[in-house]
Amino acid sequence: MKQTKRVLVVGANGGVGGETCRALLRHGWTVRALARKPGGALQGVEWFQGDAMVADDVARAAAGVDAIVHGVNPPGYRGWERLVLPMLENTLAAAKMAGARVVLPGTIYNYGLDAFPVLTEDAAQHPPTRKGELRVAMEQRLARAAREGTAVLILRCGDFIGPRNTGNSWFSQGLVKPGKPVRAVTYPGPPALGHAWAYLPDVAETLARLLDRADELEPFASFHFGGYWLDGYQMVDAVRAATGDASVRAARFPWWMVALATPFAETLRELWKMRYLWKTEARLEDAKLRRFLGEVPATPVVEAVRSALVGAQCL
Repeated sequence: MKQTKRVLVVGANGGVGGETCRALLRHGWTVRALARKPGGALQGVEWFQGDAMVADDVARAAAGVDAIVHGVNPPGYRGWERLVLPMLENTLAAAKMAGARVVLPGTIYNYGLDAFPVLTEDAAQHPPTRKGELRVAMEQRLARAAREGTAVLILRCGDFIGPRNTGNSWFSQGLVKPGKPVRAVTYPGPPALGHAWAYLPDVAETLARLLDRADELEPFASFHFGGYWLDGYQMVDAVRAATGDASVRAARFPWWMVALATPFAETLRELWKMRYLWKTEARLEDAKLRRFLGEVPATPVVEAVRSALVGAQCL
């Protein structure tokens, strides 16, 4: 690492981007943030107004940085086919010019049923959805960039929960109703099946610790973030504890309504395709991350759920 550590976060107004900015600031990094609408609640960052789809905007913001966190996604699942890979190409071009490492907060969408129920970093990636195929294409492109001299770090996570903007997260848009007191937890899968969750401040702190030791990482480094492994009963119990309301009930997610709406709404159409992740277990094995870091950030689950409920304006 250079003596002065500089990082650019692309998509800093998003959930993972914003939390990563905060974590890196705590670790003493000089943080630049690229967004179409700079500002917001983030303090202490150097804002660059620009668009991740405009190569010159990304290159201008990335000049002289040590790392670029690629935390940008098309909103509402819309336009993935058209936007995801071009945005990544712009980040890679800027990273090559700056000599920076590219950091990708990853997902489990890359994986199909043949890799379940326990996912390791080297598990086969045969996703059953187009969104998953695009995630695989992103990682393949990053692997090629690493072979060509641009270092890469991928941290794959389960579904996000967080205290601030988590966009289209299952928790804040599916399990609870944002802006309303919690009366029920609408669970999308069989309640006895476990599901992987990742608390954004813990994810961001993990990324910061990894980047602090970037000189020890492989050119193409990938890790799995274990996070919380909760079944439906445990999630409902966590919400009850977080709200202090034992009367919060469990409810079934109305997949039938999503099915009816898929011809008319792209977001719901993409949501329907991800249903397989709620019909079977897919647990992220994080032994490699624990060996490298020694200790992985782990906020108590009730505290994390309470913070997510405040962020969703349910408390």
